[in-house]
Amino acid sequence: MEVLETIRTRRSIRKYQRAPVPEEYIDKILEAGQWSPSWVNTQPWSFIVLRDEGILKEVASVTTYGKFLADAPLGIAVVIDPKVSKHPVEDGTIATYSMILTAHSLGLGTCWIVQYETDHEVKVKELLGIPEDKRLLSIISIGLPDESQKSERKEVGEIVFTDRFGKK
Repeated sequence: MEVLETIRTRRSIRKYQRAPVPEEYIDKILEAGQWSPSWVNTQPWSFIVLRDEGILKEVASVTTYGKFLADAPLGIAVVIDPKVSKHPVEDGTIATYSMILTAHSLGLGTCWIVQYETDHEVKVKELLGIPEDKRLLSIISIGLPDESQKSERKEVGEIVFTDRFGKK
């Protein structure tokens, strides 16, 4: 799949088939995160692959908007180290989105579950054994889609300006 087509067709998926995600797909998704750009190549991220059904359910139970993680065959938690980069949130965000786009290009569905700076971050960090000095940025639910989503976009002329905001 071409990059623009991947971006254009990706949607958040919250219902998954029970089929496991192939190991080679997981490797490719993690490689996309690994090779994401970061501030002066600091690579301030770590990834925790969530496969155990019990852990997926526990983590889902303490999130606000990620209850569907309990029914996903796979999750990836993106952990960032604020001491390593001046821009850890941006770096981790790029890594998260790189993994999401890669998963979609492989025919998988994903949904980005935000955990950063929420009351639930501490609870999930405890469940996953994340050190206190690290931050849990996001969790990605991943699996074969059991739903399809559509969305509309604004016309480019509505969102693009030249030289100055509002100037067409």
